[in-house]
Amino acid sequence: MKPRKVSVAVVSWNGRRHLEVCLPALRDQLDPGVPFEVLLLDNGSSDGTAEWVRRRHPEVRLIESGVNLGFCAGNNRLVEAAEGDAVALLNNDTRPEPGWLAALVDALAAAPDDVAAVSGKIVDWTGERLDFARGVLTFDGHAFQLDYRRPLATARVPPPGSELLFACGGNMLVRRAAFRAAGGFDEDYFAYLEDVDLGWRLWLGGERVLFAPEAVVRHRSMATSDLLGNANRGFLFERNAFLTVYKNYDDDFLARLLPAVLLTLTHRTQTLMVQNNPGGEQLTFDPYAGLIANTARPNREPEAPHEPVIPTSSPKIGLVQKWRGYGPREFVRRAVRKAVRTALPAWAVDARPPYEARLTDDRTVAQLRAVTQLLSHLDSASAKRRRVQARRRRCDREIFERFPLYVVPTYPGDERLFASAAFKAWMGDDLPVVHAAFEDVMAR
Repeated sequence: MKPRKVSVAVVSWNGRRHLEVCLPALRDQLDPGVPFEVLLLDNGSSDGTAEWVRRRHPEVRLIESGVNLGFCAGNNRLVEAAEGDAVALLNNDTRPEPGWLAALVDALAAAPDDVAAVSGKIVDWTGERLDFARGVLTFDGHAFQLDYRRPLATARVPPPGSELLFACGGNMLVRRAAFRAAGGFDEDYFAYLEDVDLGWRLWLGGERVLFAPEAVVRHRSMATSDLLGNANRGFLFERNAFLTVYKNYDDDFLARLLPAVLLTLTHRTQTLMVQNNPGGEQLTFDPYAGLIANTARPNREPEAPHEPVIPTSSPKIGLVQKWRGYGPREFVRRAVRKAVRTALPAWAVDARPPYEARLTDDRTVAQLRAVTQLLSHLDSASAKRRRVQARRRRCDREIFERFPLYVVPTYPGDERLFASAAFKAWMGDDLPVVHAAFEDVMAR
């Protein structure tokens, strides 16, 4: 069914320089065959966006927020304010081709009634490489833009009308009623994976998403998200990925895959802590492997490269016990180090023991923050899951027969984990899963 009117929704945070390209391109759109309006949310910008829009683009309906609401809440606010019965979501750092909106409208008008949204194609700023045509979902809630940054000549671009698990939030046309009925974007996400979450909710609710490759926009990839910083983006990726699978998996898939999801989240966090922080290797040390309570066999050497630790709360240990527990080499090394530290002036001695691990890596901190956020919001996540599952009209097995879940080594240590017998046991061998290398999914 053809929409009566379309609202183009653009959220912008300190993106005036991007709007200087985006808004003129919207003004120059070919006639889509229906009336359309342009709504812009100035999301707490400090670069004079609102004043510039009022002066240079009076045709744009401007909505101002004094603070940055995030991509999700910002778009939800625009959808609520929209006059159209279909809303085109567009990133501010894009340049839509002249026929972009008409292609989206035509695709939605030609689609069956169960189609809630259509997704356009996104290319890089030169128009030579792919940004988004279709995405794939990993078993733990992350997602990839398939063939991201590959030349268009070799990228896998689906034919028009192909089913997609989700539309890209930076180039999609969605029926306003369907968007609202599904709950819109989850505002707790702030940004990232909100479109994956929405697409899954549309599908489980009995609706579908189709591809409209003629609706092309050029994108300055990461131009806005770079303002957040890598670590802050990592926090959003990890938290939102877990929430996506926790809320949306049906009971069968959640029971089957949650152990593998938690194992992966724990393994990635632990690997970052060990590899990226001073003294991180101490976290792999087992204090009961012959180093306290006289548990060592005589002449047993400590395992290299980990330095043994005697907790300060342990009972006093005699020299003979230390000799047997540490072994001669480690005993002498520690004795020499202690003598040197004793001889140095107090200001020259690090008050921390030499075997202490220190958390200094911002990526590790982001990972731990994500885990902390998840643990402190379990009740709200559970309530959201109940609401999502109450709308279910299609089981996950049917969805993932169409769109298999991916297992892609992405983080340090993933290849070892995913190849382990323990991980394979949790995943099973009867689920619709695709194992792929990172290079098979997208260009580095």
